[in-house]
Amino acid sequence: MTVAAIIGGGVIGGGWAARFLLMGWDVRVFDPDPDAERKINDVLDNARRSLPGLSDVALPEEGKLSFHTAMSDAVDGAIWIQESVPERLELKRKVYQALQEHCAPDAIIGSSTSGFKPSELQGCATRPDQIIVTHPFNPVYLLPLVELVASDKIAADLVTRAKDLLTGIGMYPLEIGAEIDAHIADRLLEAVWREALWLINDGVATTQEIDDAIRYGFGLRWAQMGLFETYRIAGGEAGMRHFIEQFGPALAWPWTKLMDVPELTDDLIDRIADQSDAQSGHMTIRQLERARDDNLVTILRGLKARDFGAGALLNAHDRRVEGPITLPHDLRSLIMTVERTVPLDWTDYNGHMNEAKYLQAFGDATDRMMWLIGCDADYIAGGSSYFTAETHIRHLDEVHAGELITVLTQVLAGKGKKMHLFHRMFAGSRELATGEHMLIHVDLTTRRASDPAPALAKTLGLIAKAHAALPHPEGAGKGVGVKG
Repeated sequence: MTVAAIIGGGVIGGGWAARFLLMGWDVRVFDPDPDAERKINDVLDNARRSLPGLSDVALPEEGKLSFHTAMSDAVDGAIWIQESVPERLELKRKVYQALQEHCAPDAIIGSSTSGFKPSELQGCATRPDQIIVTHPFNPVYLLPLVELVASDKIAADLVTRAKDLLTGIGMYPLEIGAEIDAHIADRLLEAVWREALWLINDGVATTQEIDDAIRYGFGLRWAQMGLFETYRIAGGEAGMRHFIEQFGPALAWPWTKLMDVPELTDDLIDRIADQSDAQSGHMTIRQLERARDDNLVTILRGLKARDFGAGALLNAHDRRVEGPITLPHDLRSLIMTVERTVPLDWTDYNGHMNEAKYLQAFGDATDRMMWLIGCDADYIAGGSSYFTAETHIRHLDEVHAGELITVLTQVLAGKGKKMHLFHRMFAGSRELATGEHMLIHVDLTTRRASDPAPALAKTLGLIAKAHAALPHPEGAGKGVGVKG
């Protein structure tokens, strides 16, 4: 089992622990705080209910979590060590000296620092070439970005290995080519923060008005496109050059006070705190965190459905986790066509999976069956596909967000233009629903029924013949159970 050591179990350290753990790593934590275990378990509760919903395939089996009173025990066997102690350079250097007395020489030591350069961190280290900046964003278990910054003492192969390991846990390592205080993202955030302080100081806006301006406006654009691609579109057909020609002169206008920061007087601090209390004081921190997580899952899954921005990254990670899609060698058994966790946004006002999502799961199972017999993207691009002509779903039991569901598929008929499927959905041994679907092969040019390609028809026929020996499923062929 792959082992990660987490040194410092605060908000960021706890997020790293959750990310590694839920991606199948064993995690060993060192933090002298007597409440560290409780705090990390609180973060894990949030991660367990939200992270699996980002994936449309089953995540790896969760790793083993352990807490250690000695740093030497925590780093034993670790190939990745994530330091997330407070932002004090002398403390971080002291931690590295202790770590390097006990950790493997080839282990990667990543720092969550939001401001220090790697060369500063390496100052008193025994092996400076082992320490690299890996700065994440909260919540670490949901947000993929990690800023990866190396110094000239770090070999290229360590950077490559770090990128591969971070990608393997579903993150996006952004390699920054030069050392700079606060890296990239925090410098951009700092610019917005400085201007926001002035807007409050000058009585122009409240904390809520500033947040509304971001979350209802450019924040949504930035979430899926960033800055420059957004502005490129703003330039119209002429692109970025036209945008700069049009709006570049505005940079000389005195719109902002970007290079000047208001003094954080007691009055200003009180004003910010009071406005923040008025804005969000009716919710506890846990409630705010859960609201944040729910919203992030919904946004990211929306982007995933569009295969755009961070959603494309999630789809690529699903494909890596799932591996190649192939027919089982033995066709005499039911075929597993879906294995996934019920995400947060699949539930309804009754607190269980919405009826439409049963159809979505069965639709996904049908799509997988089509793919397995050869009706894949290339086949469809060639001008043929299957259309669903009739569907009948029986809802047998309820299922909630976070539960792992599987769908087993039986081919009842597969001859000529027709494909007749029967899906059974389970949560463990509990049967949740059945879905019966009749599909017709069509020519996408004429939009009319047509015969499938010979190779596809042969594969489908072989499965149908093998499945004919299985018991006829209960509920197949039945209509709505209304009695006269």
